[in-house]
Amino acid sequence: MPPLRLKVSTPAAPPLTGHLPFADAPGVPDPIEVTSRFLTRGGRPWFPVSGEFHYTRYPAAEWEEELLKMKAGGVTAVASYVIWIHHEEVEGRIRFDGDRNLRRFAGLCARHGLDFVPRIGPWSHAEVRNGGLPDWLLAGACTPRTDDPAYLAPVRTWYEAVAAQLSGLDRAHGGPVVAIQIENELYDRPGHLLTLKRMAQAAGLSAPLWTSTAWGGVRLPPDELLPLYGGYPETFWTEADGGWPDTCRTHFFFTHQRDDEGIGADLRPTTTVRGTEPTATESRFPWATCELGGGMAVSYHRRPRVGAADVGALGLTKIGCGSVWQGYYMFHGGTNPAGELTTLQESHATGYPNDLPVRTYDFQAPLGEYGQYRPSYDELRLQHLLLGDFGGLIAPMESFLPARQPTGRDDRDTLRWAVRASEDSGFLFVNNHQPHEELPDHPDTSFTVEFPAGPALTLPSTPVTVPTGAYFCWPLRLDVAGLRLDWATAQPVCTVDADGRTVLVLAAADGIPVELALAARTLRSVRTPFGQSVTLDDRVLVTGLRPGTDALVEVDTADGERVGLLVLDARTARTAYKGVAWGAERLVLCAAGADACTGAGVVFDEHARGGEGEVRVHSPAGDVSLAVLPAPGRPPVVTGGSVRESEDGVFTRYHLTGDGRDPRFGGESGGGGLRVGRAELVRAAGPAPEPVTGVQGRASAPADEHYDTTAAEYAISVPDGLPLTGTLLRVHWSGDVARAYVGDRLVADQFHAGRAWDIALDRLPAFDLRGEGLRLRVLPRATEARVYVADVSAAEAAAATVGRVEWVMTRTWAIGEAGEVREAG
Repeated sequence: MPPLRLKVSTPAAPPLTGHLPFADAPGVPDPIEVTSRFLTRGGRPWFPVSGEFHYTRYPAAEWEEELLKMKAGGVTAVASYVIWIHHEEVEGRIRFDGDRNLRRFAGLCARHGLDFVPRIGPWSHAEVRNGGLPDWLLAGACTPRTDDPAYLAPVRTWYEAVAAQLSGLDRAHGGPVVAIQIENELYDRPGHLLTLKRMAQAAGLSAPLWTSTAWGGVRLPPDELLPLYGGYPETFWTEADGGWPDTCRTHFFFTHQRDDEGIGADLRPTTTVRGTEPTATESRFPWATCELGGGMAVSYHRRPRVGAADVGALGLTKIGCGSVWQGYYMFHGGTNPAGELTTLQESHATGYPNDLPVRTYDFQAPLGEYGQYRPSYDELRLQHLLLGDFGGLIAPMESFLPARQPTGRDDRDTLRWAVRASEDSGFLFVNNHQPHEELPDHPDTSFTVEFPAGPALTLPSTPVTVPTGAYFCWPLRLDVAGLRLDWATAQPVCTVDADGRTVLVLAAADGIPVELALAARTLRSVRTPFGQSVTLDDRVLVTGLRPGTDALVEVDTADGERVGLLVLDARTARTAYKGVAWGAERLVLCAAGADACTGAGVVFDEHARGGEGEVRVHSPAGDVSLAVLPAPGRPPVVTGGSVRESEDGVFTRYHLTGDGRDPRFGGESGGGGLRVGRAELVRAAGPAPEPVTGVQGRASAPADEHYDTTAAEYAISVPDGLPLTGTLLRVHWSGDVARAYVGDRLVADQFHAGRAWDIALDRLPAFDLRGEGLRLRVLPRATEARVYVADVSAAEAAAATVGRVEWVMTRTWAIGEAGEVREAG
């Protein structure tokens, strides 16, 4: 088959600069500016990665560790709604204490080098009661979300309170606030958006970037707000019987259509369908995002399941489409606070189209409701490592699409690909994955990319099969410390300095042979651990590599530099972290281990131990190992345990073994952090509640009284000696909806979507929990209820049973300067 072809054209004009009224604080060392195609920071192209994390939905005592998890996942900016009703549920009593401490949260971002993007509303949505507007405001004589003076007066007070919290945290004072979002999903009132921006500025809020969500055919005040876009792999807000929405399907194609007319469509009366090319307004702004789906919430009537590949393929595709700011919603899940006056979730009772769970806001996010590591975290981290080292190259590159395009949203046969390119180099993106509908293999595939400057590239030298489910990015003429890598059939991950050598780490794709094409003029010698290198014309082709920790190709460049090309297999690459550890920047490989019952992860805390720094590993496995490149000068030592050092290819691996008497594991010896529990049936379920419909004719969640009368009830006792901190109760169950109680207090809930239900013990009142245990109440669902649940049968939904329950315990290893390791509580 002939190669697939794409021609890169020279831009008709350079990007516009200085055309927008955005200005950073005077005198900052790294001023942020906006061109029409990308952002810059300190005069250099800048590719931020933001992740949403709602501080009011997470315990303040754990914020710092969770922020470090986000940073280790490649997030550079933390975005958060500042949810009005969470702070001022009672009129006149604006609270910023405890889990509402906005100032402390922003300060922690600053402490760890993370930018902060507050989304200040007043209306936020966020699946919150009234979209975040307090009940007392709606009870007053005003017209919300307009320039009604009776509405603007309390908004002004709210903005002033937020500004007081963020005082001194702006860029002028070295603070982390790089952008502020005004309102949310307001489509047709540009004048009101401008009023809100001016009010926020008058209140004392300051940032180089002022933003607005821009989907749904929004009308914005000209040049005043940076439009931010989004895209989700699935939806909870569409109809139960509507199938997979076309608006979601679009995000798995390479297009130049920024708008998503589907996000929030249930909350606006009309939908404006946009064309595929940028509008005149869009041509003045770069393609930046704030809501790429890191997962998806579940509503009562529609409960989608989002897989790691769905999240990963969507994110990578958006980079290929032209995104210059990857913003995820949510990156970290949470729990709705218990309201003083009402519950605080979106619901039919408040006139909104969707019934959401009372407590859980897990969102199937890369980091879950209790900080659980999900496979999607590994997928996105792999991409963020790429952007961390090469985002400055990618950001100014335009996106180009091949002439042969898919014929429509239902075309599953045309390979989806694109190129981000400059005059003579770039990155090739391929996506062969989408949810629900498997895409076919593409055998005998190769590509020809024509550049305005320099000859065309045809790669690889031997056509390959692009397997079903694959998505990847390949480099085209990438410079690595003086070596020109013409192409690689493996995705760049990052670079690391090891033993005087610059090592480019790459990730192979399952099923695609690795080929490295090196420009012969830029090298003196090539050494491969296995496989072969052959000189063809002006290139050295390296083939036959077996990806892994030993697949290091060593190159001496023509300029006398030493370069390594390390090709990891796909699975190992997804265990890679990069951070400052033991005084130097290092690549760390850490997986959960064969005996683990959930994910594991690494954080790098440069401020721990009086500034000496610390690496912490969170793992449910009984034993932990880390592979490190370059290795520190001394191996770690485990107090009360042992450490074993071994070679793992070019890495040094440290096996950390506890003595089996860790009190966090109940003093027991043995394997991983999983213990089987017991749920005792107290009361069998009665008949399923009669289906009820609410707003827009959608199914409503069962009323509260059904949990007291017809729900199956199970009792779970906490075993003596079981640690509460770091332990999850994992419930495997069937039915419709379930709630967990300690005494009479509702502590957790879930709508059944075919997933296990996790409950963190350290979120529960310890005294009552030890004495009374938990009670789980599970309701069955009527067969005629108009509810969509992926891959769950009607019989399973009607069963209302708790099957297996488990105690999942995570151990934290805190590793100080090499030579000192302790186990953290």
